[in-house]
Amino acid sequence: MRTATATAAAVTMTLAAGAASVAAGRLASDAALKAPPGRPLPTEPRLTVHGTAPGRITLTRALASLRPGIHGLGGDGSHAVVGPVLDDAPHTADTVVRRLERVTHGSLATGDHVWLTPNVHVGDPGAALGLDHADVDIPGELGSLPAWFVPGTRTTWVIAVHGLGATRELAMNVMGFLAGRKFPVLALAYRGDLGAPRSPDGLNHLGETEWRDLDAAMRYAVRFGAEQIVLLGWSTGATMALRAAARSGLRDRVRGLVLDSPVLDWEDTLRALATARHTPDALLPLAVRAAQGRTGLYGDRAARADGLTVPALIFHGPDDRVAPWIHSRRLAETRPDLVALRTVGHAPHSAMWNADPQSYEESLRRFLTPLM
Repeated sequence: MRTATATAAAVTMTLAAGAASVAAGRLASDAALKAPPGRPLPTEPRLTVHGTAPGRITLTRALASLRPGIHGLGGDGSHAVVGPVLDDAPHTADTVVRRLERVTHGSLATGDHVWLTPNVHVGDPGAALGLDHADVDIPGELGSLPAWFVPGTRTTWVIAVHGLGATRELAMNVMGFLAGRKFPVLALAYRGDLGAPRSPDGLNHLGETEWRDLDAAMRYAVRFGAEQIVLLGWSTGATMALRAAARSGLRDRVRGLVLDSPVLDWEDTLRALATARHTPDALLPLAVRAAQGRTGLYGDRAARADGLTVPALIFHGPDDRVAPWIHSRRLAETRPDLVALRTVGHAPHSAMWNADPQSYEESLRRFLTPLM
């Protein structure tokens, strides 16, 4: 009797441990599969505001607060734009002073917790950039997809799509540049975004199903006059662009791809986000298996170079902690006939433009000119 009881107890403990492991793996996979649009990814550290003055803001000294370039500064109920570090400004050993370009909404006070974000602009293209635009609805397989359309005179359209932790506002970083060169621009909100249909399972599929919303945007563009299309994507939006260029029935209309911080290996990205949420290494394989079981991500874990048929410009750098830069480098080495890689240093995920807008836009100009 004692032996049977002990055996039952051991089995119960084993089952309980197994169930706990499965639950832990599922929770760890949420870092990627439930990343909310417009909220910082777990790789982005929180900073403290130590003070503000006209044109200046003092932040906790960290690798993040020392990044070059121009960035959004997000907070709970606030948004601002910060420029470069002011090296000649007085500061303590544990703080850094940056130029405060503007406070877009809300207010900043000493003690506030904030984070850097690639989103420099908020609102819509009219309010943020003074651009003529229309709010349009694109018919998608799950329902209507909201988008901004900025008109232009060219027959080559640029369709822009954001990725993890961002919204279609990210496209406004380059929208003024594109509009200045007369490209019609379509900035898409896709499944899971505010105002867009919810994914049936409520999860982010890291581009594997979301690309069909980009395909819907391509059909809309062609219906309204696009003869050729350039797909511009950040993060998993870049994954969507690669999938659409390979699978869409309109892939013959795609002239080129611009890929910023592309997620080329979903498993590596899931592991990176789970690690940033302090998931123990032993549980990372469980997180991967949980993601596969929940989303059906059983296909190629990495983008295949042999599926690329049009020119691609990749902006990426070794400081990206979400989508390893090595995969972009390999893609460029595998297809030097089609892929140009612009390596950007000291820039986090999806923030390659922010590090050096002028250089980014010049590379973009050179790439797009033959595709006009």
